[in-house]
Amino acid sequence: MGFLDRLREGLTRTKQQIVTRFEEIVQKADSDEQRVRPVDVDTIEALEELLISADVGIPATERIVTAVRSRSRHGESLRDLVKDEIRKVFDTVEQPVSNGHHPHVTLIVGVNGTGKTTTIGKLANLLKASGKSPLVCAADTFRAAAIEQLEIWAKRADVEIIRAKEGSDPAAVVFDAIQSGKARGRDPILVDTAGRLHTRVNLMNELDKIRRVAARATEGAPHEVLLVLDATVGQNGLQQAREFTNVAGVTGIVLTKLDGTAKGGIAVAIAHDLKLPIRYVGVGEGVDDLLPFNARDYVDAIFQEKW
Repeated sequence: MGFLDRLREGLTRTKQQIVTRFEEIVQKADSDEQRVRPVDVDTIEALEELLISADVGIPATERIVTAVRSRSRHGESLRDLVKDEIRKVFDTVEQPVSNGHHPHVTLIVGVNGTGKTTTIGKLANLLKASGKSPLVCAADTFRAAAIEQLEIWAKRADVEIIRAKEGSDPAAVVFDAIQSGKARGRDPILVDTAGRLHTRVNLMNELDKIRRVAARATEGAPHEVLLVLDATVGQNGLQQAREFTNVAGVTGIVLTKLDGTAKGGIAVAIAHDLKLPIRYVGVGEGVDDLLPFNARDYVDAIFQEKW
């Protein structure tokens, strides 16, 4: 099954939430009569309500409907207008990942319950399937359960893991993992970090320390900081993201549990409000259910005419 098919499957609940209503709006806006004049007020209001209900968020929704209202004068179809504006939202934040550092060190951050630890196992599996030799670092030393869970996922992905005893200094574990990665030729290095609530000052201080120690262990590290967000949390996850970005220097998002929500539009809100690219999406519980994010496929999956 290709990316688009798997993404469509993962977006089934979102599709069920919006597709019927959108079809009604499209049929009205794209009628012969409507194509020769701007989309009317009722259509705009219906589109606005639809986008907000899909968790696109108010700021992004306002941008999209404003553009649709303006561009509809030129006779373009409503579906194409909406798709084009959403793609533009993603285009403004899409950034290439730097691959110039070896080993490439990636910190994975996020609150407990978002699927952070399982995401690391899935990401390790995905990277290994692409021909890389990832090393997993269990730096969430505050919870024995987190270390044990990561070990299980590392075994599923058949990758090596560096761990220490519960209560060990997380930054020291990260330093050891980077040194071990260099010695064994492992690349990239995926670091699991503690996931206590983002309002805890101690956690944020710990993340800052890990960043500093990683930079001493290898030039430019961490080279990527991925924040794991639970799609089912919706707009509440945006505040988590802002807190982590301020302290941990987040460079990209992993959006998990996309298959478990009817509000898959949160991806648009993330890109628009946080100005961060989405790197991966989780569409299931299996080890193969983490997919590289492709904005064009995502938009097509939601707004294609027939499912």
